[in-house]
Amino acid sequence: MIKTRWVQTGFAAVAAVVTVLAGVSAATSAGEASARSNLTAIVPAATGGGWDGFTREAQQVLRSDGIVNNVQVVNIPGAGGTIGLSQFVQQEGSDDTLMTSGGVMVGAIALNDSEYDLGDVTPIARMADDFSALVVPADSDIQTLDDFIAQWKKDPQGLSISGGSLGSIDHLLSGMLAKEVGIDPAQVNYIAYSGGGEALNSLLSHSTTVGVSGYNEVADQIDAGTLRAIAISSEERVPGVDVPTFKELGADVSMANWRGFVAAPGISSETKAEYLEIIDELHSSKAWKQTLKRNNWTDSYMVGDELDRFIADETETAERTVDELGM
Repeated sequence: MIKTRWVQTGFAAVAAVVTVLAGVSAATSAGEASARSNLTAIVPAATGGGWDGFTREAQQVLRSDGIVNNVQVVNIPGAGGTIGLSQFVQQEGSDDTLMTSGGVMVGAIALNDSEYDLGDVTPIARMADDFSALVVPADSDIQTLDDFIAQWKKDPQGLSISGGSLGSIDHLLSGMLAKEVGIDPAQVNYIAYSGGGEALNSLLSHSTTVGVSGYNEVADQIDAGTLRAIAISSEERVPGVDVPTFKELGADVSMANWRGFVAAPGISSETKAEYLEIIDELHSSKAWKQTLKRNNWTDSYMVGDELDRFIADETETAERTVDELGM
């Protein structure tokens, strides 16, 4: 099994509530479903990471475009989102709460043999894809992917890799890259963090040697020159991101981190329709298109049966990857 250490910021939820004042809004009609008036968006991770940033960007657009009147974001960190999932499953029939989900959770469910999976909630929409980057502090002697691989092969257990929670895209990608370059994935010293902020701090403080993180979580540090990006996990170069892909550099690995929303189990058809309308309005808005461009996210909007099939395929792939890598 890949050697891991788990660092967690705590189990308490942190709520941030934003109230939108009266105005021209689709949310002010008294006859509308409660999600239009007050919507809670659960982030099953700590603040500062990819899920948190994605959800707060959505919160801003829902508010500014008057799609929802009052939106609050609640963070429930831990275990790749499976702690948040286990709590969310208990909110059966909830008509005013959505939870952010995606590839990270699918991997964590497979890795942790979670009691609950995405079949226990109601998928609403896949919204966007992001990609992970291999990064080092600017003063690191690792300049290229070849440099990294050479050091890694010398001492796989001594070279530490920081990243997101166990089962995350960062975690799976680290194992896949190890296998690709001839390192036993069981020897990988992967240090898991429940939020991107903690992983970044460990890297900047040189507590870890390299980091695997969602590109947008570290883009500011790359632009500022405090981190150096070595490679990114996309199939092809991401427009506007001047970082080579692993494939481009000779390592045949790639992986996308998709993000979207799920609703509680047992919701009514009316509630599901309301959620779908809200998320469709979010996706169709000019502000969201600008958000995608600003964050270098790939628009991967998907709902309905197509989404159900996609999640089933992702689940099968994650379970197979975890098994193949001995994780």
